[in-house]
Amino acid sequence: MEKIHAQIEMGKITSDYPGARRALFAKYHIGGCSSCAYKESERLSAVCDRNEINVEEAISYILSCHDNDLAMLISPLELKQKVDAGEEVLLIDTRTREEHEAVKIEGSRLMTQEYQQKVFGKHDPEKLIVLYDHSGQSVLDTCAWFIGHNMKNTRALTGGIDAWSQEVDPTVARYRLEMD
Repeated sequence: MEKIHAQIEMGKITSDYPGARRALFAKYHIGGCSSCAYKESERLSAVCDRNEINVEEAISYILSCHDNDLAMLISPLELKQKVDAGEEVLLIDTRTREEHEAVKIEGSRLMTQEYQQKVFGKHDPEKLIVLYDHSGQSVLDTCAWFIGHNMKNTRALTGGIDAWSQEVDPTVARYRLEMD
């Protein structure tokens, strides 16, 4: 993970600090829509200059948000240890139905709106919930949503199902997402 500095590219920031996009949008309204978008190759200093933001303040804010994000993460190996120890874990797949049907972590359930409401209404908020996506890039938003709905012990799987396949269970097929 590269230290954030004024000349770092936005793509590198959002890759190394997955919650940075959410943090920049929440505080500065940067990067959430076409009117405030930035290019992945654009440097942080240019984005801050264009939006009249102090670059050191932006760096400080991204890092403080990253510390909060780290508290929501669970590594694939840590999750495996908990499962192997018999700890009750509710494992929820936040990917598409097609992805879930093609490849999933054993014992996981697909998150649908109906299932989410059932969890919010009936699940013990102290029991562990682990959410996962493909690569760990978007699951933090959903994790924060669950925590905000009193599911206090919700974690996001670092690296998603792809990391699970690489670090824990190589029988889980890896795949690439083709983006338009």
